[in-house]
Amino acid sequence: MSLYKKINPFSKINNDTGFAGNINDTGGRFINKNGTYNLVKVGIPFRKRFSVFHDMLNLPTWKFITLIFVFYACINIFFTALYFISGPAQFNGLMPGGTWKIFRQLFYFSTQTLTTVGYGHVSPIGDAVNILAAIEALTGFLSLAIATGLIYGRFSKPKSYLVFSDNALISPYKDGKALMFRFAPFKDKHVLTELEIKVNCGLLLIENDKPDYKYFSLELERTKVESLAMNWTVVHPIDEKSPFYNFTDEDMKNADAEIYVMLRGFDDVFSNFVQQRTSYTFNEILFDCKFVPMYRESDDGKKTILELHKLNAYKKVESVKGN
Repeated sequence: MSLYKKINPFSKINNDTGFAGNINDTGGRFINKNGTYNLVKVGIPFRKRFSVFHDMLNLPTWKFITLIFVFYACINIFFTALYFISGPAQFNGLMPGGTWKIFRQLFYFSTQTLTTVGYGHVSPIGDAVNILAAIEALTGFLSLAIATGLIYGRFSKPKSYLVFSDNALISPYKDGKALMFRFAPFKDKHVLTELEIKVNCGLLLIENDKPDYKYFSLELERTKVESLAMNWTVVHPIDEKSPFYNFTDEDMKNADAEIYVMLRGFDDVFSNFVQQRTSYTFNEILFDCKFVPMYRESDDGKKTILELHKLNAYKKVESVKGN
């Protein structure tokens, strides 16, 4: 029996995912674990696809800081070289010495000019170096303004601060089974309100003897919570309306199953809506497993302890027959 015939006709097909259906033209997962799309765009000049502001806002923190230092060093070396070419004789206050000593003093002068500190020990007296110093001072003003805007944008950019379990589980649920995964806010005192979730899945099915991707909206036990202070285990009951009804581990693999998760909620700190995406592929879906509870009562009985290190903890259970 083909996988297409195994899909229940009552399963809710979703044609609005924005993903391709032709298996021959796609490769790998559609959504990465961190929520970015696994997509490379070509065919348009790089300068039209490249956005400095957007990329700087989304760079990892260590790369952003490194880039700031590299830019600062390079721009000062550039102006130092121009000053050196113009001639040390056009400066007043340079201490006599070899090439390296002169270059080092001009580098320090460049850093003072770029930041408009201007200690005054070395000063330009020639027209050429005065013009260069004026241009560098303007460059410093503009660079500081841009850096300030980027730093503010990175700090003020709304973020969900949610961490997802590494795996989705097929677990016992009532009299049958359910697909489950969970997530939690990992920042202290970080609470999202009016949180909504949508979960879709993509399956490679055989239709008219040809492989084709079909997308389904998964019905959930709950799609909205008013406030998320602890973890949330998302549950999709695998019943007659589920596209996973009667699926085995091997069926998941053959269907190249991928679960798409989309979250949206309101953050009081940012006073704005935040969202986050993630996905689970067939090899990240484990059968006959159950999550281990990740919260407990404090020793004095006055608080609840959320154990984030147990987010991915699960245990094996006996296989549930039927579906």
